[in-house]
Amino acid sequence: MAVQAYINFNGNCRAAVEFYAKVFGTEKPQIMAFGDTPPDAGFPLTEETKNLVMHALLNIQGSKVMFSDVPPGMSFVVGNNISLVIVSKNMDEVKTLFNQLKEGGTVGMDLQKTFWSQCYGSLTDQFGIGWQFSFDDGTQTGM
Repeated sequence: MAVQAYINFNGNCRAAVEFYAKVFGTEKPQIMAFGDTPPDAGFPLTEETKNLVMHALLNIQGSKVMFSDVPPGMSFVVGNNISLVIVSKNMDEVKTLFNQLKEGGTVGMDLQKTFWSQCYGSLTDQFGIGWQFSFDDGTQTGM
């Protein structure tokens, strides 16, 4: 298990990821746009939203750094746009850490199955730090 960084952008994620890839001499970034995801009636996409980056990943100096645009309707605050990510192959560990860190904090997304993970959730802890948790059973992509 490693702690990874996740950085959010306000519509300019693609340009940022391509810039960082050039600066750090990484592989060409694989970018998934919101429009590339399975349709969700609860989250309709505008044409503008379809082109925003849902997820990108770069290996920078041996560390995985993940990136995303903030979708419309979610707040973006410069300085608070970085969260820490826990990716674990142990489901119990994901649940235990999530439940401990949510005490006194705010859950953004309860642990649940998503199209990219059998168990994913996010929260802001009591100190204002954003955390994301993802169970890695070997079938997910990106995280």
